[in-house]
Amino acid sequence: MRIYTKFGDKGNTSLLGGTAVPKSDPRLEAYGSVDELNATLGIVLAFSDNGALSESLKRVQGDLFVIGAELASKGSKAKQIAPKRVSEIEAEIDKMEAELPPLHHFIAPGGSKTASLLHLARTVCRRVERAIVALSQKDKVNPDIVVYMNRVGDLLFVLGRYENYKKKVPETIWKGR
Repeated sequence: MRIYTKFGDKGNTSLLGGTAVPKSDPRLEAYGSVDELNATLGIVLAFSDNGALSESLKRVQGDLFVIGAELASKGSKAKQIAPKRVSEIEAEIDKMEAELPPLHHFIAPGGSKTASLLHLARTVCRRVERAIVALSQKDKVNPDIVVYMNRVGDLLFVLGRYENYKKKVPETIWKGR
């Protein structure tokens, strides 16, 4: 089987289950953005030397494959993201935040290479979330996906802070003008 089918040469593609849609369809924007986030997390993993962080991100990557398939399936019986994953992510966030200094100001994204990439991944995640919400305003979307993506954005923010904290890289506080 070849990677190219030529089916998309005229701007169309197929959802899982075979429904043909234009490549401009909001559903494609949503699951294509999920794929972009997954690739961005792959870049973070390439730079990370933190085993716990890597394991956490690999679990998220697995979840993103489930979400991408669910978004690409429009009505078929794709596996759905488990709501318990949100609770697991919240527990992970709470554990890290217990070690971090309290946040009283905005911080500028940056710091170590890994933390900087985590902040980039967070911004991609927030865009993914917006694309999924936009899709949900036009078509049926599992509401657990929106909650999950919101929590992953929070996780990526805290992971970035935690990475800098563990590497003793100071945060850049933004105090306004």
